Parts: sequence; structure tokens; C-alpha cells
Amino acid sequence: MKPLRPRERRVAAVALLLLALLLGYVVLLHWWLVAPLQQIDREMADLRDTQGRYAAAIAELPVLQQRITALGDGQAASQAFLATDDPNTAAADLMQRVVDVVGKGTQGGRCVVSQKMPLPSSPASPGEPYRKAAVSINLSCDIEPLAAVLQALEQGTPYLFIDDLTIYRNPVASQQNSAAPLEVQFTLSGYVRPPHAAAAVSTPRAGAGAGP
Repeated sequence: MKPLRPRERRVAAVALLLLALLLGYVVLLHWWLVAPLQQIDREMADLRDTQGRYAAAIAELPVLQQRITALGDGQAASQAFLATDDPNTAAADLMQRVVDVVGKGTQGGRCVVSQKMPLPSSPASPGEPYRKAAVSINLSCDIEPLAAVLQALEQGTPYLFIDDLTIYRNPVASQQNSAAPLEVQFTLSGYVRPPHAAAAVSTPRAGAGAGP
């Protein structure tokens, strides 16, 4: 092997020195000092970004509170709910509503309430913020008044819902009378007004009757 000339030895020595310095930097400085500092810098940038988002959300809090208040007022004025916040009272109102609707919808045939019974109220489920009042209704109706009664119950306000609808003709009565009415069973339900909304409704009424 041909020996290196002095100039070549100096170049090789400088190259080895630079390589040694680079390896020393990577092993001793970068992984033990520079890399952790870079990681801390990235984490601080993420924290600043998160802080900025939270600060923006806090700045919007008054606006959000105004919107929530407005929604609560609209909910209080809504006629979609039953008139009371007590499910038991609401169930009694539902039964009376059925009696009233049947009394008005008997044109063109016969329709009577054969049985009405409140159903046990249960707390609202975790995903459902409103409590439901429900009653079990049995009717004995001709076809035309039955259609009118069901339509009147499900249309308008408060919002009512008919579930578990069963319609059949009593075979014994049919043998005796070919025009025997239909036997109808269903569950009628509605949502009671939330307590805070009911209070919001009752407060203006109390104030309206007060003198100056």
C-alpha cells in the first residue's frame, strides 16, 4: 500500500476529527440534551395551542349563556309539552283529553272510551332529558270516528304519541251484529314540561296579576 503524503495525512486527520466530533455530538449532546429540549418545545407549542382554544371558548361563554337562556325561554313558551311537570297529573290530563276528543269525534258513528288507565311513570333515561307521561286507552269505535279520534290526538299541541296500537273486532259481537264496532287498544303518551320551564311559565303569570 502506498503511504500517504503529508497533505493527504492532514486531510485524513481532519476528516477523522470531524467524524469523531459528529459522533460525539450525536451520542453525547443530541440524544441526551438537544432531543429532550426539542420534545419539550413541541409539548409547549401544543399546550399554547390548547390554551388558545380554551381561552377562545371562555371568551364565548357569555354568548353561549345567552343562547341557553333564550332556548330555555323558548322551551318554556313551547306548547309541545303537557301543561304540567308532574307525570301523574299529566296522565290524568291525557285521559281527560281522550274523553274530550272522543266526545267531539263521534260524528258519523259510535265511539266510546271503554277503559282508561294511567301507566307507571319512570325517570328519564340517560339519553333522554324529558320525562314521559303515558296512559293505556281502550275504545269501542266505528271506523270513521276512530280515524277522526286518532288524527285529533296525534295532530296539534301538545305533541302526543300513539304506540302499541291494536285494532280488532270482537268475534262474539260480530256474530250477533255484523256492524259491531271495532275494539281498539293503544298507549297514548306525551312529555311533561321540564320543571325549570314550568317555573318560567308560571312566574310571568304571577307577575301579571300583581298590582303596581
